[in-house]
Amino acid sequence: MNYKIGLLRGDGIGPEIVDSAVRVLEKIGEKYGHSFSFTPYLIGGAAIDQCGEPLPKETVEGCLASDSVLLGAVGGPKWDGLSGDKRPEKALLGIRAAMGLFTNLRPAKLYPALKADCPLREDIVAQGFDIVIVRELTGGIYFGDRGYRTGKYGEEAFDTEAYSRMEIERIAKVAFETARKRNKKLTSIDKANVLETSRLWRKIVHEMAADYPDVSCSDMLVDNAAMQLVRNPAQFDVIVTSNMFGDILSDEASQITGSIGMLPSASLGDNTCGLYEPIHGSAPDIAGQNKANPIATILSAAMMLLYSFNLAKESQAIVDAVDRVLNDGYRTADLAHGKPSLSTVEMTDKIIEYLD
Repeated sequence: MNYKIGLLRGDGIGPEIVDSAVRVLEKIGEKYGHSFSFTPYLIGGAAIDQCGEPLPKETVEGCLASDSVLLGAVGGPKWDGLSGDKRPEKALLGIRAAMGLFTNLRPAKLYPALKADCPLREDIVAQGFDIVIVRELTGGIYFGDRGYRTGKYGEEAFDTEAYSRMEIERIAKVAFETARKRNKKLTSIDKANVLETSRLWRKIVHEMAADYPDVSCSDMLVDNAAMQLVRNPAQFDVIVTSNMFGDILSDEASQITGSIGMLPSASLGDNTCGLYEPIHGSAPDIAGQNKANPIATILSAAMMLLYSFNLAKESQAIVDAVDRVLNDGYRTADLAHGKPSLSTVEMTDKIIEYLD
């Protein structure tokens, strides 16, 4: 089959890491008899520079016409002075909404070869951990009413958190189904002791748990969850939570894996066209220097093969190649700790070599 993939290279290291993933996908196509066609579209700061806006209409239309989309990163200090609705990051919210992507899957796995890179104590990480965070992506405070007003003490800014039953039910369903395919353990994270949205969230998750008697479901307050992730991450299997809490907790989880450069993500909706991206940022300080770790983007491409194209064997081949590269001691600069390291291109070459 021929799969049409939209490429959103974006800013900073985005073009380098997306090109690495493209090379790996081309190798998969060659090895397994698939055809991938790639079409680039502008997003973020690159789009602002060329079109005057972070998410051009042509980009949205191109992504909607694709079978799936691969994103690098957006943003950088060059555009920090722009107003909120003109910043590169605004494009991320826009493309997720346009594609109807309400689920963000963020795996956080400690690779055995990287245990020494984990900042947690050796006894905590001895058993390893393998977590999937299911984050609601198109609701909550990031999409609520916001603005400025004059209040009792002068100028005020406000952001509104709101969740509907529909939004909670559909993300909870994804989480329960994900847990059912793994270790049948789900932790729902909220702030129900303070927030009305969290009370509704907890009520609905409890209702839905009755439909999944094979899944053990428990609640945890978000502040406790932040502590438990560094105290005993192995206790978690699948986590489901709101947009803002998921944003924060998944970044925390990324740090205990050893490097943020290792973690992929998948943003999914009701159809198979997803948006796949590494969870790290644009790293403008190393952009164009061939230093970036491409593994998170390459693993994002592996998630694309699995979730959008149902190519489980091909997806696993990439995961296995990354495992073997790490087990054999190859590292990019973020993992080398001053020792000899591979460049972005060299790490990509090595993964492609191991695919053979």
